Amino acid sequence: MTDRRTELAENLARVEERISAACAAAGRERDEVTLIVVTKTYPASDVRLLHELGVRHVAENRDQDAAPKAAACADLDLTWHFVGQLQTNKVRSVAGYAQVVQSVDRPRLVTALSSAAERTGRELDCLIQVALDAESGERGERGGVAPEGIEELADAIDAAPGLRLGGLMTVAPLTGPYAGRQRAAFDRLMEFSSRLRATRPAANMVSAGMSADLEDAVAAGATHVRIGTAVLGVRPRLG
Repeated sequence: MTDRRTELAENLARVEERISAACAAAGRERDEVTLIVVTKTYPASDVRLLHELGVRHVAENRDQDAAPKAAACADLDLTWHFVGQLQTNKVRSVAGYAQVVQSVDRPRLVTALSSAAERTGRELDCLIQVALDAESGERGERGGVAPEGIEELADAIDAAPGLRLGGLMTVAPLTGPYAGRQRAAFDRLMEFSSRLRATRPAANMVSAGMSADLEDAVAAGATHVRIGTAVLGVRPRLG
């Protein structure tokens, strides 16, 4: 365990250096960017070590992995983010531990999240996942709503009891005009964020960037970066 703690500490230090350098290059303060460590496929023991090392935001993308891990770490002051494509039959479980759902991409999911939030007496922050590779009105392969659907979902979240609109999220597209152009993709997301904040100034979260492209996300203006491999190492293959 000591070796694993040392490994995580060294990896976190390197990621911290990258984020700090990216902020400096962009003329931003370091505290403008929140690090979220994506712990998918890794055990609760790693989450505990990360907490010891100062991490306070963690993310998961599969409820079947997240729910038991969150329960095992319920005594820790952590903010849990759900970042994967979310099926409505998993919403009740996710609403029990996640404070932030970053992958809201359709009205039916808003309805389900609202019902679950009311049932559990909690308030959930919701980010609208934007699919920059989507054709008009379609969802991208990695989930998300087409840009044309942002306003409709924002209205739905605004009207939903138990939900609060936090902002926008995206995953750098693998196809379409932004494939391989992460900075352009994140700049485009910031344009949508600016439009959203014009009428909803509190919806100021912009979640973008992962291990390979966090610098591009910070340069574009992201407020949250989701880092997995660079902190935890290459993930074991899922069976």
